[in-house]
Amino acid sequence: MDTLKRQSASLLKHISTEHVRNLYDTISWNTRLIGIKGARGVGKTTMMLQRIKLAFPDTSKALYVSLDDIWFGAHSLLDLAELAEQNGITHLFIDEVHRLRGWERQIKNVYDFHPALNIVFTGSSLLEIDHSIADLSRRCLLYSLPGLSFREYLEFEGYSFDAIELQEMLYRHVELSSQIRSECGDIIKHFTKYLRHGFYPFYTTETESDYLTRVNNMVASVIDYDIPAVENVEYATLVKAKQLINVIASQSPSPLNAKLTAEMMEITKNQLVKIFLLLERSQILRLLYFKAERNPKAMIKPQKVLFDNPSILYATGYADKGKVRESFFASMLAVGHELAYPKDGDLLIDGRYLFEIGGARKGFNQIKDIPDSFVAADDIEFGMGNKIPLWLFGFLY
Repeated sequence: MDTLKRQSASLLKHISTEHVRNLYDTISWNTRLIGIKGARGVGKTTMMLQRIKLAFPDTSKALYVSLDDIWFGAHSLLDLAELAEQNGITHLFIDEVHRLRGWERQIKNVYDFHPALNIVFTGSSLLEIDHSIADLSRRCLLYSLPGLSFREYLEFEGYSFDAIELQEMLYRHVELSSQIRSECGDIIKHFTKYLRHGFYPFYTTETESDYLTRVNNMVASVIDYDIPAVENVEYATLVKAKQLINVIASQSPSPLNAKLTAEMMEITKNQLVKIFLLLERSQILRLLYFKAERNPKAMIKPQKVLFDNPSILYATGYADKGKVRESFFASMLAVGHELAYPKDGDLLIDGRYLFEIGGARKGFNQIKDIPDSFVAADDIEFGMGNKIPLWLFGFLY
């Protein structure tokens, strides 16, 4: 326990509270059991450490631990809870629960047998609370932490703006983009940098080259370590998952030809879909379906495949501009909105708003005369009518 306490104290010394993510203020921190899930690198660990630093004048009352620590090779979470109470600790902050087989039952036991302890845990985006484990899902408030929006990135760069609701953006975008542009100058320059080097908060400590290398390594770690920790998959499937990422990155942003892709990879279409679902849950790829077909657990082939965010696409070395634009747009709208693949256009949002996504000259030819249809256009500072700057959608959260 002394080792864990020293490690926790050491991490707290080096954590900054200058920039706190939006999710922090929406979490009901007084709840006894809180889960925060998200992709590697989005800042889950930082948020827990910030909570300790901001909420505990006496930091000895809170303990941060990571379940990849060798201490847990010989100890359980119940051991940790018993030692914590003996040491006057009231709050446990447990990182990377997906590393522990049977974590749900152990968390439940700590919750039930140590009612004086409050627990916050984080886990991979792959994490799903099993509803069969004695109502744990009803006892736990589970939150998802996305990567940085363009708005949050600008906050890290010294510019502060409020988030904008989608409906307000659609009909007041000229006024809103003008206000933002007047405060932060060359918005296109900021946006271009963000697309390559800004989705993950660790960009602040990395050069662009090192950042992309780290993103690439992070994707490999998700496949090599996180997926096997959560799912029972064969090694050959993990190899094919890495191959599939490069295949999708090198293709143009067009509807998926599942038959051709499966043949290229020498696997069946069902195997292809299974790998797609794993990579989507890992927040590496994003799958788009016709609205009526969307069922995350069904073996239905997606109509289109994007990357979860542009940083991953750039890290592959195949940064097709059209795919970068669509991946960015989808990553911003996926927080709080429903995405579907439409019969016409590029993306259908909330079953109502239809979007074409493209460059400055993108027109309405493919979606003209369709109600609630819009163009999200790159490389423009201001829009007009139903043509909206692509960068502005980075202010949705």
